[in-house]
Formats: sequence, structure tokens, C-alpha cells
Amino acid sequence: MSKSSPRRPFGRNTGTVTVIEAKVHRSSARNARLAFILTAVIVGLLAAVVAASSIHPILALFLGAAIGVPSGGLAWVLVRIWPVLRLLWWWSIETVLTTAVITFWVQLANNTSTPVTLAVVVLIVGVPAAVPACRRAVVAWTWCLVVRHRLRVCFAQFIIANQSGSLPLILWARPTPVGERVWVYLRPGLSLADLEGRLDRIAVACHASTALVERASDGNSAYLRFDIKRREVLTATVGSPLVDVINPDTPTADRPSPVIPTALDLPDVDAPVITLPVQKKPATTANGTKPAATSSAPEDDVSDWI
Repeated sequence: MSKSSPRRPFGRNTGTVTVIEAKVHRSSARNARLAFILTAVIVGLLAAVVAASSIHPILALFLGAAIGVPSGGLAWVLVRIWPVLRLLWWWSIETVLTTAVITFWVQLANNTSTPVTLAVVVLIVGVPAAVPACRRAVVAWTWCLVVRHRLRVCFAQFIIANQSGSLPLILWARPTPVGERVWVYLRPGLSLADLEGRLDRIAVACHASTALVERASDGNSAYLRFDIKRREVLTATVGSPLVDVINPDTPTADRPSPVIPTALDLPDVDAPVITLPVQKKPATTANGTKPAATSSAPEDDVSDWI
């Protein structure tokens, strides 16, 4: 919901504090009204038809209205708060982790002494920081949380540039050997072709080297998979396991070295000579037709006319 009225300042500033965009707010209100009407009518009619088989039709109509109106109200509430639910979904992991950490700290501080509390905190924080494997895992999962929000910022900018569309659902993310992999479900306004032309911007927003996107489902073009690459893992020298399979006591076999020619002349090359028959092409006149057959009379000698 957008608050920009100067009568209700936030603190001492009178700027705009936007939690939900005004366009999204109006769209959710319109969709909520439609959901209420459709749900109430459909559920009410179905309930009335089912109830008419056992009670009077007029009573069935009243019963259908009594069932349809609350069902429509429930649909209205769900559609109306959907922008808030989506916002909570974006921050659900962070909210759960923060709540768990605060609860753990409060319970630990209330039930243990100060030295024990400090010792537990040092162990919880120090062990992941000291062990390389734990440290890399914590950093990798932290980047997964960061990338989800960076992708959401990119999608919001793309929608603003297109002047249409809805924010997609960023489902989940997991670390990979080169970065992170994120699954996204697009909504109307964005497509795979649009995102393929903006991968460089996505890589910049995610503080990564490169970004790739492809379909995660063959039957649904809205279900995509992003691969965020931060490093290259194919630069290390990997030892071949075939060396350990070879028996060191195996005798070496003497192989004659072939004679490599240093200079060759074309007559020295022993190659068969292939002679192709000469084919005579029939003469044609200026208009492309074959000349008429001439008689067998001897031709005149040109020297007699000189």
C-alpha cells in the first residue's frame, strides 16, 4: 500500500513509503471483487442444486446463499491479501531464521549462566568459521538467499521497462559447484526470450560472472531455471586414475621407429597415372541449335583461293 499523504508523515520526513505498489493494490482489489462474485455464485448454485434433492427448492436457495456468501468472502480475503502473502514468501526464509536465532538466544540466556552462554555462542559461531567445509557451505547458502532478492529486483526493473507484467514467483534456490541455481515461475509479462537478452544485467545484479537461463519443464514455458556462475571449476589439475592401474613391473616393448622422409620430389611418388578419355562436344550455331549434317564431299583447300 502506498502512503504519500503529507498528513501522515513517517517520522520527520514527508516522503513516500511504498510497501505495495498502487497498481498492484488496485489490481488485487479488482480481482478480489471478481473472485467473491464468481465463488459466491458458483458455490451457492451448486449447494442449492444438491440441497434441492432433499429439501424444498426455496429453502435450497437460502441454504445455497448461506454457503456461497462465506465461500466468496474467503476467496475475497485470499485474493486481497495475495500481495502481502507474496511479500511474506519472499522474506519467509529470513523471517524464520531470524525468529529461530532470537528464540534460541533468549532461551539460552534465560536458562544458562553467562559463561555457558558465551561458550555456546563461541562454539556455534567459531566452528563454522574455522572449519573450511562448514564455512564454504554457510557462504554458499547465504548467496542463495541474496540471489533470490537480486533476481526479484531485476524482474521489477524489467517490468517497469516493459510497462506491463507481474512479478514472477521465485520458488527456491540451492548452491552448485560454480554458484547458485534458482527455480522461477514466470507470470504474464515476461518470457524466456525476454530474459535471454538481459542475462548480462542479471549477472551484474547478482554480483556474478555470468548467468544462464533455460526451461525447467518441457511442458510449461513459465517454469525456468537460472544458473548463476561465480567461478570456474575446470581450471584445476586433476590426476588421472589410470596411472595407478598400470603395473610398474610391466616390461617395455621395443617398437621400431618409422622412417620419416625429409624431402620428396613428385617423380618419386609412386602413384598410378589415370588418363581420362577426351569427349568431343557437338558444335552449335549462334542460336544454340545443332548444325545440319554435311555431305561427305571433300572440303575446298583454302590455299586455292589465296
